[in-house]
Amino acid sequence: MTNLLHRLAPFAIVFFAALALTLVLTPIVREINRRLGMVDKPDPRRINKVPIPRGGGIALFIGLFGSFVAYVLATGSRWVGSGVGMHPLRIVVLALAVFLVGLADDKWSLPPKLKLFGQIAVAFATWAWGGLGFNTLWPTLPAALDCVITVFWIVGAVNAFNLIDGLDGLASGIALIAVLGMAGSLMFLGSPDQTIFHFAFAGALVGFLRYNYNPASIFLGDSGSMLIGFLLSMLPLATQTANSFLVSVGVPMLAMGVPIFDTSLAILRRSIRHLIFKRENRDAAAGDSAQVMTADHDHLHHRILRATGLDQRKTAWILYLMTLVAVLFGLSGILLKSRAAGLWIVAFAAACVIVFRDMARVELFDAGRLLASFAHDRARSNRRRWAKLIVPFYVVYDAMVLAGTFLVTFYTMQFPVTKTVCRVALPINVSAAFAALVFFRTYVTVWSRAMTSNFVRLLLACAFGAILGGVGVYYTPNTLPDHIVTPAIFGAVLVNFLLSFILIAAARFARPVVRDLFYSIDCSRLRGRKDVSRMLVYGAGLRYRSFRRELVRNTAANSRIIVGLLDDDVLMRGQYIGGIKVYGTLMEAPAIINELNVDAVVVACEVSDQWLTVIRKTLAPTGVRITHFNFTEKEI
Repeated sequence: MTNLLHRLAPFAIVFFAALALTLVLTPIVREINRRLGMVDKPDPRRINKVPIPRGGGIALFIGLFGSFVAYVLATGSRWVGSGVGMHPLRIVVLALAVFLVGLADDKWSLPPKLKLFGQIAVAFATWAWGGLGFNTLWPTLPAALDCVITVFWIVGAVNAFNLIDGLDGLASGIALIAVLGMAGSLMFLGSPDQTIFHFAFAGALVGFLRYNYNPASIFLGDSGSMLIGFLLSMLPLATQTANSFLVSVGVPMLAMGVPIFDTSLAILRRSIRHLIFKRENRDAAAGDSAQVMTADHDHLHHRILRATGLDQRKTAWILYLMTLVAVLFGLSGILLKSRAAGLWIVAFAAACVIVFRDMARVELFDAGRLLASFAHDRARSNRRRWAKLIVPFYVVYDAMVLAGTFLVTFYTMQFPVTKTVCRVALPINVSAAFAALVFFRTYVTVWSRAMTSNFVRLLLACAFGAILGGVGVYYTPNTLPDHIVTPAIFGAVLVNFLLSFILIAAARFARPVVRDLFYSIDCSRLRGRKDVSRMLVYGAGLRYRSFRRELVRNTAANSRIIVGLLDDDVLMRGQYIGGIKVYGTLMEAPAIINELNVDAVVVACEVSDQWLTVIRKTLAPTGVRITHFNFTEKEI
């Protein structure tokens, strides 16, 4: 027991020393910054409703390095980094440099390009003077490439935490989980002595969180958020060893996953919006709204805030939990060792589901707007010329598919792929299949308006093409070995037919699928806005599908959203049609309208004048607007 306490003493000393020093200094720094005018005042970009001092990074810096330097001087220790041996003085100098860049921005609001230049300079000094890079992990890495990767890693982390610092306690809380995760990975590998600085960092973060957690009385500011990002990117570089990819890169990337993901989305989103702004304002000078570095309200914490009803604490805890889960995945991977790959695959799959289900809908919608602006730009003189290339595209694509499926079929059926197969059998098969596609008129079909019969013809074309190609290959000399039996040949024809039809039909079916995808993304984006008309559609048959198709075709200018369906067929209650739920019958409409906060009801079915009267009387107490979507044939 005594031995255990003796081993734990250094970690406890630096942790509580940093905690106590930061707890004492933060209120003092808060008052000084208030008098110096370093205050975040409420404005449309900010969440705080009252003026709050920024520049809390001063207390964090002094609390962390004051305790750490005191420990180093008292014990005579050096910075422990296997294979690096970085001196504590260099840590302090480099951290001080990035801290001063952030502090200058807190005081004078530096231009973004000047701040970025300062970050790059500090990152380069970390590689050149501090001796940190990825060369320990990858000894054969060229020096120039190592420099580029190191600078990108550090600058990316610094800006990631700078951007995520938008809620009370968010950046400091995520950083606390991240640094403890990195310390845990080193301990699992039997290197606890390398975690002294980690525990000092954790103590300073806990001390600052006392004043930064909602409701915050002081903000980190750029001095604090940039310092946190720099230190979290520097720590894995200083503690890396050869063949320790998971510890040196994997766990740190997962620990900083939320800020990294948010920054990546921000760069993508702002770049797309910058291009959209330039296209929509060709003759106007690009203003602030067009700049990639301009702040917006679509960061992860903004989106979760909107989803939670502007509850800062709940939003912060959701992001804390996301970071904790990511760190636990990384630590589990270290423990599982040889089975880590499977765990990482599961984590990647889960992350993909989260990204495409909830997080990327804004970016995807903006990307759709940009693509639509290119597709529908009437000012482009060569638009019709590009439209004429659709048939040649189908021809080239089909030829590649037919050749690829033929070779895949041979590989799947374990037939030998000889020179004769490639030179003779392959062209015969592709030519026969292509002739069938031409014979069934697949290249004169307008696939954007295709019906079921068109896809049936495509199915028949692929079937006949596979059969003709199989017959041609069968009777080609020196193509198939004598031991191959007839059932295997039939199986090969079937495989070739199925693969070719699936891939060729997918290309024809892609346009309406993509259009529906962007409509769904549009609905997700509009659902949280108050200026959007929320519609309830009465009738879930063919006319409803026609009405929905009209909405899909006008996604860019859409200001209405279908939130539910009504249908008098009680068996359809609770079912989904095109992703929209059937809530009940017309008689239940008033309660459903109140529940879903509906603004309008669209009648999308054939009804008599008498039944329209019933509809009006039933919906009159709700006060919603009623319209009738109808298509009729009239003699002219």
